Amino acid sequence: MAVKHASCGADVTLDDDVARMVGAAIESYGTLDYAHNNAGHGGSPTLLADYTRQEWDRLVALNLTAMWACLREEIQVMRDVPGAAIVNTASTFGLVAVEGMAAYVATKHGVVGLTRAAALDYAQSGLRINAICPGATRTPQLEQFWMDVDPDDPEAVGRQYVAREPIGRLGTPEEIAAGAVWLCSPAASFVTGHALALDGGWLAQ
Repeated sequence: MAVKHASCGADVTLDDDVARMVGAAIESYGTLDYAHNNAGHGGSPTLLADYTRQEWDRLVALNLTAMWACLREEIQVMRDVPGAAIVNTASTFGLVAVEGMAAYVATKHGVVGLTRAAALDYAQSGLRINAICPGATRTPQLEQFWMDVDPDDPEAVGRQYVAREPIGRLGTPEEIAAGAVWLCSPAASFVTGHALALDGGWLAQ
């Protein structure tokens, strides 16, 4: 059976765009069974006192407030859908801290807390809400971060990341996606309010 695909461009920091995005999903599919809130950005390496107010507010708006806005719209149409589930992307830095990324760490901790609170709010309705906490995953965004850290040799930064991984390599986007899919599946029907680390054992150290 052919799978129907639809797309809708949106700026998730804008309430009207978020409402339009959820509405487009309903229009295309007739219902919204699963949602994955995945927008976010780490910003450039910055010590806490060196953030500008503009950069701090930008990261909070994208990484945390937009997550709440998406949840608000999704929950309105999903709380009565049998078996519905929402997955939010947090980070391993939503569970522990790291230097030079205070805004990212704070907002991803916020995503974990928001996920847990939302899960409790809607557990009785049957709507499950969980988070994935990816570790170092080789993506263009991570490669850009390496460039920001060391423009002369970004791959040296990458090798440092690999050296810290117990599993001996970085994650792939497909492995992270598989975690989100599992949390949406019937196999995770007794899982809600959970922050699932997908990190190659990094947090176990």
